[in-house]
Amino acid sequence: MTSSVAAIAYGRGRGVHHFTEADWTPPDYPGAQPYVRSKAISERAARDWVAKEGGGMEYCSVNPSVVWGPVWSRDYSASVSVLQSLLNGSLSALPNIGFGVVDVRDVADLHVRALKAPGMAGERFLASGPFMKIAAIADILRARLGAEARKVSTRNMPDFAVRIASLFNPMAKAVVGELGSVRNVDVSHAKAVLGWVPRPAEDSIVDCARSLIDQGIVKLQ
Repeated sequence: MTSSVAAIAYGRGRGVHHFTEADWTPPDYPGAQPYVRSKAISERAARDWVAKEGGGMEYCSVNPSVVWGPVWSRDYSASVSVLQSLLNGSLSALPNIGFGVVDVRDVADLHVRALKAPGMAGERFLASGPFMKIAAIADILRARLGAEARKVSTRNMPDFAVRIASLFNPMAKAVVGELGSVRNVDVSHAKAVLGWVPRPAEDSIVDCARSLIDQGIVKLQ
């Protein structure tokens, strides 16, 4: 099952936090957003169903963070829209939030490894690179893309501005509870059990950005 890091690493508030596959996002934490709640609830429900009704089925989840990397068409995930907004300048200031970045190719590789490996019943694998703030991602775009990243903002957005925006902007409302939160996740389990090795997050960011430009999804003129 493709689950999400949202089922593991949300709802702790400000500060630096560390997570493994043993952790769960509490579905009823203050300000919990429907998307995050759905990931924790649905994964638990799937595990409970397999335990009661699955017979000889083996259940295993892969829990990726924000999935970037090459985009092949205009049919892309909501996660990619964050990078699109940076490149086209519509994200005019950078909020104090962040996330782990993992490449779509590496997520696919982890799924294949789990499908082929024996003894996967009950397993859970985090798939992520290091936690990165939006400002750090913007720095990578400017450093690696040069003029193609000229619309990427250099201004930080104060927390109070995000809180005000959350009163009328659904996107701001979705992230206001994660302001100042650093969610470090440990992917050593996937590396040890399945030999999984993700590529550098910087490469995934740049490959995603270049594909958005090449596909004409981001227009630089």
